Amino acid sequence: MRFAIRIDPVWRAFLLAGGATRRNSFVELTDTEITFRLGALFRRTFPRADIEGAAGRRWPLWYGVGWRSNLRGVIGLIGSYRDVVEVKLKTRTRAWAVFPCDRIAVSLEDPQGFLAALGDGVGSSGAETPRRASRNTNSGRRSTRSRKA
Repeated sequence: MRFAIRIDPVWRAFLLAGGATRRNSFVELTDTEITFRLGALFRRTFPRADIEGAAGRRWPLWYGVGWRSNLRGVIGLIGSYRDVVEVKLKTRTRAWAVFPCDRIAVSLEDPQGFLAALGDGVGSSGAETPRRASRNTNSGRRSTRSRKA
């Protein structure tokens, strides 16, 4: 099955500079492999057995669009800030021979369909998972502000 990468109209010209079009920007699932492709600059195939999990995630504005790396293991193939799915790999590898890669975030036109197709306990229900636990800024202390009646 082939799942198209979501590319918003505002980013099409920018991504076209790297060869990304609707025809060559996708995630392809077979019974044994998963292939990620975003234009001419990224094409990687992994065994499906190497997938540890997958879930929806947020992709903040400051992370950027296009071919991204946070230098700590996340590779982003992003054409939209919406409908981003993160695939976690069991084995850390390298992208572009330099950047560490154990997670690939990709914006998809059908993220729920992708997660369902990946299935078999690998994915989740598709609900977004928080990246960090929320912090309680009050730390259990009582407010010193007076209350109005």
